[in-house]
This record gives sequence, structure tokens and C-alpha cells, in this order.
Amino acid sequence: MASGGNKFHLADFLGTLADTVPPGAARPVVVHAAELTPLPADQVHNPTALSIAGRLPTVTFEIFRQTIPPASSSDMQRHHHETVHYVISGSGHSEVEDDTESWATGDFIYTPPWTWHRHYNDSPTEPVEFLTIENSRLLGVLGVGRRQSAGLVTVAEARARFGKEPQ
Repeated sequence: MASGGNKFHLADFLGTLADTVPPGAARPVVVHAAELTPLPADQVHNPTALSIAGRLPTVTFEIFRQTIPPASSSDMQRHHHETVHYVISGSGHSEVEDDTESWATGDFIYTPPWTWHRHYNDSPTEPVEFLTIENSRLLGVLGVGRRQSAGLVTVAEARARFGKEPQ
């Protein structure tokens, strides 16, 4: 089965769903707007056009809207849950461990569990708006959720302060 792009088929994707979706590579996955697969009109039960980002390895989630002010960033953090940000508006870049990826309106950003990460708004005048999806609620109910914030620091500074492994 193709994991994205023109060779992705919704029926194949739905056939792979199980109780647990194994995690993908331990690095962020960005699915660009041009790589989304439109759902056929006869499978959409409302008057909108929907597209699927079939490569995102989510399991369960909560949804948040997140705003990053102009020329600002989120804090450097890591947590046990996985997260997907859909960029509603704006452009910027994300650091996830030692990788840096650029993104813009319509893109998806994936942050794997327990990876140091920080999201930056590259605009000096406009905010970035995210739709943030994460499975933190499920992990909290199970008593295994954890989050650490290192503040407005680099990955190296966060590692030095907290270490590489969970505490």
C-alpha cells in the first residue's frame, strides 16, 4: 500500500487499521498540502471537500487550536504523547531533535513521543495558527503521560538540563 501521494488509496488505508497503529520513524513527518489525497465526493457526507493525510501515524487524539505570535516560538519541550499540528495559517519551521523542517499553511507537522521539539513563527507581522491533535488525554487516563519544558532554549541546552532518557 502506498503511504501517501497519488498511489494512496482510502480503501487500502482503512483495511490496515487495527486496535494499535505501530509508530513510524522516530522523526517528524511533514505532509505537504499538495500530497493530501482527496476523498471521493460520494464518501463525504457533507457539502465540503475533504482530503486525508494518510501518512500520519496517529492512534488517539485531542484537538487544540494553537497560536504562535509573530516572530515568536513555542517552548522547547518533550512529552510521551504524539502530536500533529495542521497549519491553518502562517509559515515557519520546527526543530525536532536534530532535524529542522520548514512548513506553511496547509502542511502537517508530526512530533514523535519523547522528542525535544520547538515550533517557530518566521513572520515578523502575522501569527501562526495551528490545529493541534495529540493523544495526551489517553496517556493521562492510563497514568503514563509526562511532559517536560525546557523553556526558550536549544535542543542541546534541553538535553544538558534534563538528559536524553525519560526520568
